[in-house]
Formats: sequence, structure tokens, C-alpha cells
Amino acid sequence: MHNHPSGKLKASKADIALTEKIIKAAKLFDVAVLDHLIITPNGEYYSFADNGLL
Repeated sequence: MHNHPSGKLKASKADIALTEKIIKAAKLFDVAVLDHLIITPNGEYYSFADNGLL
């Protein structure tokens, strides 16, 4: 999970690339990444899993 202080919920190319790196690193330790969330200051969130990016 990370925040977007700007309030924008769209996942950037950098967000997607970081998620892919996290998934690869987690596999080395037999850990499953279930989701990656972007949180905004007003409490909204973007779920990579819900949007088919995992």
C-alpha cells in the first residue's frame, strides 16, 4: 500500500512497475501478494487486484 497525496487514484506506470518488482521479490520468500492499494487523503482507494493488475 502507498499513498497518493495528489488524490489521483489512477495507477501510474511507475506504480505498476513497482508492483511487479514486489511480486517477484515476494516469490523468492514464498509469499503471495494479494493486493496493492493506492490510498488518497480523502479515504478513497484503488485496488490493483480489483482492477485486474495482479
